[in-house]
Order: sequence, then C-alpha cells, then structure tokens
Amino acid sequence: MSKTWGILMLGVVSAPSLAETELTHNLCGISMQTRAWQPLPNLAVGSVDIQADDVELLGTQSAEFTGNVDINTLDMSLSAQTALIDKQRGLLNATGPITYQDRVSQVNSSGLNADLNNSEISLLGADYSLTDQQGKGGAEKLTVNESGLLLMNASFTTCPGETPVWAIEADEINLSREEGWGETHNAILRILDTPVLYLPYFTFPLDERRKSGLLTPSISSSDRYGLETVTPYYWNIAPNFDATITPRYMSRIGLQLQTEFRYLSEQHEGLVGIEYLDSDDSEPSLDERYMFHWQQQSYLNENWRANIDITNVSDDNYITDLNSNYANKTDTQLYRTGSVTHLGETWRTDIKFQNFEVLGDHLESYAALPQISFTQTAPWRFDNFDFSLSGEVSHFTNDSIEVDIDSATRVHVEPKARYNYATHAWSFLSEVSLLQTNYKQSGNLTGTQYSDSVSRTLPKVRLYSQLNFERDTSTFFEDGIQTLEPQVQYLYTPDKDQSEIGIYDTTRLQDDYFGLFRDTRFSGVDRIAAANQFTLGATTRLFDNKHEEVFNFSAGQIFYLNDSAKPTEQDLDSDTNYNALFAAQTMLHWHRRWYLSAGMQYDTDGKQMIQSNVTLDYKGDNNELVQLNHRYANDVSGNTIEQTGVFTSIPLSDEWQFIASYHRDLENNRSIEFLSGLQYESCCWAIQITGHRQIETDLNQSIGQQQATFDSGISLNFVLKGLGSKSRYDAQKLLQQGIFGYRRPYFLNN
Repeated sequence: MSKTWGILMLGVVSAPSLAETELTHNLCGISMQTRAWQPLPNLAVGSVDIQADDVELLGTQSAEFTGNVDINTLDMSLSAQTALIDKQRGLLNATGPITYQDRVSQVNSSGLNADLNNSEISLLGADYSLTDQQGKGGAEKLTVNESGLLLMNASFTTCPGETPVWAIEADEINLSREEGWGETHNAILRILDTPVLYLPYFTFPLDERRKSGLLTPSISSSDRYGLETVTPYYWNIAPNFDATITPRYMSRIGLQLQTEFRYLSEQHEGLVGIEYLDSDDSEPSLDERYMFHWQQQSYLNENWRANIDITNVSDDNYITDLNSNYANKTDTQLYRTGSVTHLGETWRTDIKFQNFEVLGDHLESYAALPQISFTQTAPWRFDNFDFSLSGEVSHFTNDSIEVDIDSATRVHVEPKARYNYATHAWSFLSEVSLLQTNYKQSGNLTGTQYSDSVSRTLPKVRLYSQLNFERDTSTFFEDGIQTLEPQVQYLYTPDKDQSEIGIYDTTRLQDDYFGLFRDTRFSGVDRIAAANQFTLGATTRLFDNKHEEVFNFSAGQIFYLNDSAKPTEQDLDSDTNYNALFAAQTMLHWHRRWYLSAGMQYDTDGKQMIQSNVTLDYKGDNNELVQLNHRYANDVSGNTIEQTGVFTSIPLSDEWQFIASYHRDLENNRSIEFLSGLQYESCCWAIQITGHRQIETDLNQSIGQQQATFDSGISLNFVLKGLGSKSRYDAQKLLQQGIFGYRRPYFLNN
C-alpha cells in the first residue's frame, strides 16, 4: 500500500478570487476582511481636517489637540486621545488608544509618529487587519508608507478568533503595494500555538501579479517511487513569457527534471514541456527516459490559422510508469499534428501533417504527410438548390515491417447537389453526391489483395424528411407542451468490392440514435459502405409551463432493402457484424435536482444487445450529489464490458464533506475501482484524506484479463489558507481522480 503526505508551504500563487472570498465568509460565519475605508467627502487635496474637544496653539506652527481627536486626510483617518502637530516640520505625534485606517489596513495602537511630508506613519503596539486581502495580526512596530506596510516583530494569520489555528510570527514582514507581494524574515509557523516550522525567508502574493520564486512543494511516499519530493520553481521571465522548472526526486527511480515554458504574443500562444530522467534505477535497461510536448495556436491574420500539437516519449511505458501532465495513463496513442488553415470567402483549405505514436503491442498507424483538404464555406445557390465541391489529396506512409503497404497517395473529389426546403412544420432534404477516389499504393503487394493503382467511383443518394407536431397537454403539469418529431431517411450507395484498398485513416463510427441518420458508416473514405436502406425514427418531448424540457424519448431503426447493403464482417477487418440496428435514448428531468438518462443499441437480426447505458443523477446544494450508472458493450477489442458504479458526495456539515466512488466489473465479477475521501475546510485551513484501490494501468494487460494488478494508496493533504494558496477546495474534484471520474450526462446543464 502506498502512502502520500502533503503540506502546503508558502508559494507563488494567485490571490483568492471574489468567489473564494464569498466562500470564506460562509465558512467563517463573518467576514475576516475589513471593510474598505473611504475618506471624508469634500476634502480638498492637501488639506487636513481635525476635530477635538480642546486645542492649544504652541506658537504659529504647532498645536496640541486633546480629547476625542479625529484627523482626516484623503489618504487616512486617525482617532486618538491627544495629538501634537508641527506644521513647519510636517510631524504628527499621537497617543492612544489610537485607531488608524487607510486603504490598506485598520490598526489599533498605543502610539503614533508620522512624517507627513514623506507620507510615513509608524504605530507602536499595533493590532492590524488588512482591507486589500484577508488577514490580521499584531506588531511591535508597524510602519505605513507609500510602498505598503513594514511590520517588526509581527504576526500574521487568516483565522478568526483570539486563538487562531495557525499563525506566522516573524522578525520582519514587508507588505509591498508597489510590487503586490509580501515577504517575511526569520518566521516561525505555529499551529495551535505550537511552533512546527522555521522559515528563514518566503514570499506570498497580495494581488494577481506574478513573481519568480518557489511554488508549493510536495512530499510523498509510495511502493513504486519510494520517497518522492517535488519542488517547483516559477520563473516570471516577462509579462508574456514564463517558465516552471520542477526537480522531481524519486528514491527508487532517480532525479527527473520537468520544465514548462509558456509564451503569448499577438499572433501565437503556446507551451513547450520537457521531462527528462537521466537513468531509471528501477529498470536498468532504460538509461534515459524523456517526454516532449509542444502545443501552439497561431492567428496569422484574418484568413490564416495554424495549430501544432506534438507529444513524444522515449518508450511505450513512460506515461504509465512516471505519469505526466500532458497525457493520461490510459492513453494508447499520442497525437502529433501540425496544420495550417486558410479561411476564404468561398473555400476553406486545410493543410495537415499528422502522425500517431502507438503505445503498447499494436500495429503502427499511418502518417499523413501531408493531407490537403478543401471544402466550400459558401456553396453555389440557385433558389433552394445548393451545389458544392469538396475533396482532399493525402499521402500516407508507414515504416513498420508488419504492414504490406509502405506508402499510398489518395485523391478524393466529391461534388454534391442538394435541394433543401424547410418550414416550421416540416422539412425535406435531397442530396446527390459522386464520390471519386484514386489510390497509388506501393510496398510488398505480391500475394496480397491490394493493388498498386485503384480507381473507385460511387454515387450516393440521400433523401431525408422530418415533421414537427405539437399539442398542449396537462397530463403531467398544467399548460404543458408535447411534441412529436418523426423522421425518415432513404440512403443508397451501390455495393462495390474495396478489399484492394488499404486502411489508412478510416474507422467505424459509433452508432446511436442520431447516428442512424448519418449518410456514412465510417470516418475517412478508405471504405464507403454500401447502402440501400430506410431509416425510421421519432422523438417526443415534454415541456413544462416554463418552456423547459423535462422529458424526451427517441427511437429508430434501419431497414435494409437487400442483403448486400448490410454490414459485412470484412468491413475494416471487424470480427463482429451488427446490422438491422435499433437505437433508442431518453432523458427525464422531472425535478430540478434529478436527472435520468439512458441509451441503447440493439441488433434486431442477431437478437443481441450491442451497447447500453443508464445514469441516474441527483445534485443538491453545497456539492451534494449522487450518481448511479451502468454501462454495457458487447465488443470492445474483442471483450464484453459490463460495469456498474456509484458516485456520492455528501456534506456532513458546513465544514465536513464525504465523497466516495465504486465501480464493479460484472463480467469478471470483481471490483475495478474504489475511492473514498473525507474533507474538512474552514476559512483558514483545510485537510483532505483519501484512500483508493483500482486496477493499475498496464499496456500489456488485456481488458478482460482475470489476474489484474491493483494499486492501493492513502493520501493526506493539509493546507493553511492565506499563504499564497488557492483557498477553495471542491470535493467533487476528488471524484475525478479515479479511472472513470464523475461526469454529468453530456446534454445536462450544470
């Protein structure tokens, strides 16, 4: 069992947002932040308003005020028992009890000395609270000047009450308004008035400005990594450039260096991430391991766009062994692409260079070097008739010795004519397309079904119509509306043997209710499915008197007019054939907190379920949620998947939150994931403890493998708020740490 501990040290992180401040108010019951100060109205610039019970003039330039003294300027206000002002030298001395307030702080003090000419005020024996941010404390001497606050022999905390949960005591605390940062010297962290940590120097933010420095470090221990320490350093290079350099030490593996560089300009935005491990002590055969990631979006001008997304690793097991922020442990391939897009008034042209790095024991995929596609953004129109042209030129390569075709060039052109008529009550669409594709294939083709030159021409006809019916109903609620939306489609594409063509970028599309009315069965054009079929379907919806949709149900089926149009087992070398597809889906939102969603696909010829899913959601206030789900798939890489799961997040009180998730594999009769956590959060500190047990991701393990390897662990995170950390915790984020992660159905609003 692995164990993980974490404690938040002072770091360079943004200050809390307004939403987080509001949460702090709720957790504390009262606001820890002092109300912002406002000067007296109608004060002239440079003037001083003084009120007192008695005044005594000491010559022409000095005066002594006694009894309920109130002094106000445009920059501060002061209440004291006595005050002595030397106008000639610009000095002010006051005795207490004193209350001082400006735009930064409110201070209760026993004595005050001020140099009004230099705008510097010193208060002795001060108890202060901040107005710019949450925080309070005491100081032997507090100095206010134009740059901020300087506190000597001072304390700082964000906790309410006279005995705070935590506090910082330091020889010197400097809060700089000019730089937006605070810094301390020779500080001691006290928890429940017990000293636990000495910090010779650290900084923390006062506003949203960035600064170079150490970020929050973390310490953990696990069976895989041993003792692990992660110590990020943030480098604020320029307003539009920054970098994070993170040494990651793992006692059982070695020292890994993680770096991330971010950049932003008028035309480009992106980041470059590099992770490097000189030698892996746990696997001597791997001398060095690395990951490279580059992501960029470019807006060159009004018509040209460019994108880059490249990830590369040293070996297939890098992600599963070492983890990474740029890929998931369950990824089986890494995406590498670069594209340039031109957006014209009539044409859109995409030039793409694309490749996939396949991880694990799989055949290497083809690289598109390049793929040039064009589509019309504005078709030629004549009344209700549209005429358009699209196509592509692609060159594919594959260096693997396990494939017969080394390279191929594909030219595809698709002219299309459309007639579209639509009203509120009904619509009709007819499309006629001509699909012309030419291939040049090279490689070891002798003795295979592939040809070096292939020309394929296929017509496609699609007819589609929809009706919209609506009626008032009071069956479930008053002034409701029910709709009925039947749909019908006829699709025809002649049957043609395409086995002499390789598979380069084509895969079968997922079937659902909306997929029944697609005009293609595959992505890409390496396979164009034969079709001579009708699709019938309908959707009914219920709307309440607020015009909110509370229920819908859709069902439809494909009816083939001849056997040659049905899917065959040769489609993309699939081992499983599903046809005569019936699909249905539904949503029920009978209460603002309850959601039910479900869907299924069924093969009426084979009399077997293909896929199904059902999810029941309850979402209450204060992160309260419960979700029950079930999913089934007949064929996932040759395996049957049937799983059920539950997520729950229950607020036990204003401060305590409990979360849990559990998933079980019904096909193999075993649990596959368990996660449980308990969270406490107050306005000044928070703690999370979680435990998990889940199947360990391994590219060499089959989905249905009986002897799976499980990983168990416990983690503890402890946060002191107000020391540069984000102060808001969200228990729902814990539910996203597992394999499956809590998700709402895609069509539901949060």
